[in-house]
Amino acid sequence: MTAQPRSAPPGAPNRSVVTHLPSRPPLPFDPAAPAHERGLALASALPAPLRTVLASGLVERRPRFGDRGFDGVTEDWSPPEGVTAQHALMARRALDELTGSILAPATPDHLLARVLALLSHYPAKGTAPEVEHLVALDWAEDLGEFPAWAVDAAARTWRRTQKWRPSIAEMRALCEEACAPEWALARRLSVIAAAGSASGDGAGGGTGHGRAGRLRALAGGAVRRME
Repeated sequence: MTAQPRSAPPGAPNRSVVTHLPSRPPLPFDPAAPAHERGLALASALPAPLRTVLASGLVERRPRFGDRGFDGVTEDWSPPEGVTAQHALMARRALDELTGSILAPATPDHLLARVLALLSHYPAKGTAPEVEHLVALDWAEDLGEFPAWAVDAAARTWRRTQKWRPSIAEMRALCEEACAPEWALARRLSVIAAAGSASGDGAGGGTGHGRAGRLRALAGGAVRRME
C-alpha cells in the first residue's frame, strides 16, 4: 500500500465565504487521446484551487481479489484538511459537467447498433436472427451505464485483439478500463463536494449528486488492472 501525504491546500479561501463562480469553457475531451493525456487536459481545465485540493489528497492503494484470485488494485482517495464550501461549489460544478457530458451514458440506440455490429464479426452458428437481436438487447442493457466513447473503444479493442466472440463480462471490463481515469476524477470531485458540504459552510446541494451516486457505485475505487 502506498500513500501520498495529506496536507491542507495553501491559500485556502475563508470557510465562511462562498463567491459566485465565473463562466468558463466546457471541459476539454478527446476520446482518441491516451488516458494520461486525457487526464492532464481535464485537470488543467479545472480552477486552480480545485487542482490544489486534488493534488493534496491522500491516496491509498490495496490489492483487490475476485473469484479467480488477484483482480487488480483498488484506489481510495480522501481530501486534505481545509476543504471549504467554495471548493465544494467548484467540485460540484465540475462534476456536473463531467457526468453530464463526458461520462453521460450512451443512448440505447447507439448501444444496440454497436453491439449488433460487434457480434456480426463473430456470427453464432445455429442462432436465429430473432435470438441474436434479443442477445444484443441484453448486452445493451448490461452496458447501459457506460458512455458511448468507452463502449466504442472496448469494441474496437476486442475486434483488433481477439478471435472469439466476447462475453458481456469481458466487454464490461474493457469499458471500465477505457473510462477508469474519468471515473476516478469524478469520484474525487464527489468526495470534495461532500467534504465541503459536511463542513457546515452552507454550500448546499448540487445537481451532480444523483449522477455522482451512479459513479460511486461503478467506481468505488479507480481500478487499475495489472496484467
